[in-house]
Amino acid sequence: MRRLWVSIAGVVAVAAIVIGINLFADARLANLHVDLTKEHIYTLSPGTRQVLAGLKEPVTLRLFYSRALGSTVPVYGSYADHVRETLENYAGVSGGKVRLEFYDPEPFSDTEDRAMAYGLQGVPLDAGGQQVYFGLAGTNLEDDERTVPFFQPERERFLEYDLTKLIYELSNPKRPVIGVMSSLPLDGDPRTLMMTHGQGPNGQPYASAILLRQTNQVKTVATDAQVIDPDIQVLLVAEAQNLSDPTLYAIDQFVMRGGRLMVMVDPWSEAMAATPSPTGMPPTDTHSDLKKLFDAWGIAFDPTKVVGDLTGAWRVRADAGDRAQAASYVAWFNIRDGINHDDPATADLQQITVASAGFLQKAPNASIEFTPLLSSSPDSSLIEVGQVKEPKPAALLAGFKPAGGPRVIAARVRGVLKSAFTGPPPLAEGQKLPDNFPPFKAQTDGPANMVVVADSDILADRFWVRVADFFGQQTATPFSDNGPFVANLVGTLAGGDALIGLRSRGDSNHPFVLVNQMQAQAEAQFRQTEQGLQKHLDDVQKQLTALRSGGGGDDKSNADAVITPEQRAAIDAARKDIVDTRQKLRAVQLALNRDISRLETELRAFDIVLVPAVLTVLAIVLGAARRRHRAKVRA
Repeated sequence: MRRLWVSIAGVVAVAAIVIGINLFADARLANLHVDLTKEHIYTLSPGTRQVLAGLKEPVTLRLFYSRALGSTVPVYGSYADHVRETLENYAGVSGGKVRLEFYDPEPFSDTEDRAMAYGLQGVPLDAGGQQVYFGLAGTNLEDDERTVPFFQPERERFLEYDLTKLIYELSNPKRPVIGVMSSLPLDGDPRTLMMTHGQGPNGQPYASAILLRQTNQVKTVATDAQVIDPDIQVLLVAEAQNLSDPTLYAIDQFVMRGGRLMVMVDPWSEAMAATPSPTGMPPTDTHSDLKKLFDAWGIAFDPTKVVGDLTGAWRVRADAGDRAQAASYVAWFNIRDGINHDDPATADLQQITVASAGFLQKAPNASIEFTPLLSSSPDSSLIEVGQVKEPKPAALLAGFKPAGGPRVIAARVRGVLKSAFTGPPPLAEGQKLPDNFPPFKAQTDGPANMVVVADSDILADRFWVRVADFFGQQTATPFSDNGPFVANLVGTLAGGDALIGLRSRGDSNHPFVLVNQMQAQAEAQFRQTEQGLQKHLDDVQKQLTALRSGGGGDDKSNADAVITPEQRAAIDAARKDIVDTRQKLRAVQLALNRDISRLETELRAFDIVLVPAVLTVLAIVLGAARRRHRAKVRA
């Protein structure tokens, strides 16, 4: 009896110790996080921490997640856990400025009505039409709203970017101010409209410019400006030709003062070549360049060369007099595989079309970071710009030889930059400095961020949308992602350095690489054995057919032929061989399952026993250290 009570007391003591350790860990280690994932997907980047630290007012994030979705499609369940844990991490780092609310919108409930009111996307789960939700709605104290309509697992790598961008926009609800400097008629050309009497797409505003205005406040900056308005956050310099030194100085100082810049230069602008000049004659030179600034900043651009690419080349009308009706014009091509899908701005883009594009390089000994966004394929080469001014597609294709590819057509540039000037340049006669002329700045205070694109024709409608007249209204149907490419890049620049610094991360849905390798190896062995067995079965079947027919093939008269003892022995031997082979086949499959089961047991032991043991030891060590500290204080 005594032993029984001692045993009971031991069990109670162990239970008390376990409960005490759990209570201690919950009280003292609740905010302790250790990210052991390979890509550190649960560790917030410095950019996110900067945004959260800069919050002046609370932001409320409401996650609407239907549990039925995760139970039916497990991949969404694991992703939902990742989203929830990341949001809780945001709330912990923000010091209470990020407030979280979690909802499970049941069908026909008030919660579902609320999710629909926020514009979250409902997805049918089954044939019965039950709608499930997995989206986020964020609000600030001024009732501004930002949403993620539905979390797609394919975009899990950019979860941190999407969440940080949403919080940033809620904490900065005013639309960013974008300055646009261009020699192209991006906002429409009244002269062309008058010439065409308003018919057709000519003279209309560029579709890319319209898209840019949908999410930004756009200001036009003159190509002879001496100062860039300090309210402008991002300056887009697109095909700005023949800029004077005072205007180049204005752009330079805008960057030196921390402004973000997107530059689109071009060795030959097809859009400018199609724009009528004041005299009505086509221009003879449509190139644009910022050589003085590029040389100082470590960017190399050759305005005398055009990139040609066999991959994705457009089919156009062949040369006059050529027998072929169409030919591949290598100077105009679609980029698919050359899109950087690790950058948030270009991650979801599928195709970009470029025309007579140039190429970019990091200058020798330059200290900048140079990250390609668009690149040509390995089947590319360089073409003299003179060959695209009056192109002959068939002749150009005949003499085209891929070499030296791929080449960078667009890139992000980051780094501490020095000014291309030593002071304000002298003004032309009759000019004077404006009243708001800022003092000279020799270099940037921190790393500058900019995007450089060696093709301005990305903006032109003909290379990414089909414009049609629909009952008097111009409608544009995109076939490439040129417009979103420009809008997304401007958006990341407008989001500030914190958002620009965010890149793709890993996702939480990792396959068991070792298990998959074991399965693949065993399956390969299994299939080889299976194929050998099947061949043997086919051979045996033919033998049996021949033996039973008395060696007479398909002759029905021999169907009842007597099988000799030798033939019977051969049949029995073949059958025994089949049984042995099947046993080997089962042995391969059994070995596969045994190895995987052993690995699974080891992983479970690690998760269930080793990790809690380590945490328990850590808790005991911290407790002992705390007790010693208290003893020293009392002494």
